[in-house]
This record gives sequence, C-alpha cells and structure tokens, in this order.
Amino acid sequence: MTAARRLAAIIAADVAGYSRLMGEDEEGTHERLKRHLGELVNPKITEHRGRVVKNTGDGFLAEFPSVVDAVRCAVEIQRGMNDREPEVPEERRTRFRIGVNLGDVIAEEHDIFGDGVNVAARLEALAEPGGICISRMVQDQIRDKLPYAFEDLGEQSVKNIARPVRVYALRPEAVADLPVATTGASTTLNPPPAAAPRLSIVVLPFAPVVAPCRTSALDQLVWPRAGTPRLLAALF
Repeated sequence: MTAARRLAAIIAADVAGYSRLMGEDEEGTHERLKRHLGELVNPKITEHRGRVVKNTGDGFLAEFPSVVDAVRCAVEIQRGMNDREPEVPEERRTRFRIGVNLGDVIAEEHDIFGDGVNVAARLEALAEPGGICISRMVQDQIRDKLPYAFEDLGEQSVKNIARPVRVYALRPEAVADLPVATTGASTTLNPPPAAAPRLSIVVLPFAPVVAPCRTSALDQLVWPRAGTPRLLAALF
C-alpha cells in the first residue's frame, strides 16, 4: 500500500521514569500501564475520534483529524490519571508526559512519520510528569476554543529539529485544578436529551340539556358545568 500524506494532530506520550519503575517492580508496572491504556487512554482516544497509531512500550502515539479534539483528549487523559492508583505511593505512580503537535505526516497502516511526529515527541520530552506541552501551531488553533490555561515557555531548541519550537505548557497543577465535569465529551457534540413536553388531559363535567318539546337524541345538547373555568385554571 502506498503511503499517503495528510495533516494531522499528533499526540506522543510516554511514562515518566519508566525504566526506574520497571527496575523496582517490572510486572506490576507493566500490568498497571496495560490497565491505564485499556481503561482510560484508548477509550478517550476513540471518544474524541482519534486512532492509536501504535504503543511504544512505555507510551503511545495517536493521531486525530481535529487539533481541538486532540488537546481535549490529552487533557482528559491527564486529568483521569490523577484519580487512578490511589493506593500506590506517589514516587511509584504512573505519570504520563504528553506532547501535542499539528503537522503534515506520512501515514501508513501501523505508523506515521515526518517532522510533525518528531516535534510531538520532542514536546513530550519537555512536558512535566502529569503535564502537557503543545506547539505554537496547536496553540493558535485552540486559543479561542478551549478554556485551558497553557503557559508560554518561549522558543526551545530541541534535539534533531533544525529550528526552535515555540512551546506552551499545561502544568500538572493546572490539570489537577480542572473540575471533573470539564473532562467529559463536549456538550455541543453530545447535547442532553430534550425534556419531554408536559401533557395534560382535561376532563370536563357535562350536564344534558333537553329541549322540552323534542325527543330526538340529536336535539339533546350538552354543556359544561359552571365550575369548568376553575378546573382549567388549576390544571394550567
């Protein structure tokens, strides 16, 4: 299959201090990472219309057609990780570092390549454990669309990238301060169901009025009793 080029928002993530964690508890660290990927990361990527390109051993690479969805997904993953592993000591907890970039990529079925991916990986390396770094291109796209307070870190020289990269960071403390309600799917994309309209049934009391000199049923009229206006007022 011929590789295709496309513009994509890229998330690159790894586990901070993964080698140390594996050295201390190899099986436990591996099992916890598998649970995080299966229970939080992968469902969040799917929820925000992305795809997991590959797992990288200590992290993952994902792409999205929308940069807004990519950043929202990254924030929700980090916010969700804050509530996981409450029984694990702080120094042994799994903490992702996440970088998000927007760029042209060469896409194959099981991988993506190009400067856009490389920059995302460098942004990941600049992020704090539990935090997120994004490029200026990403910041320009989300500035008026998402409420997250990314801090301008200025231009950074990064490995194997010829030009400096303007970096913006969402620190772990800012992620932790986000209310859980902000980490769900966008309400504009998934509006709550409309309330069912209130239906009422009105039963009116009737009394027959029969013409004194006629016996035909067609000549019998019915009229509501005098209390009807009060009944209607009580209902409505």
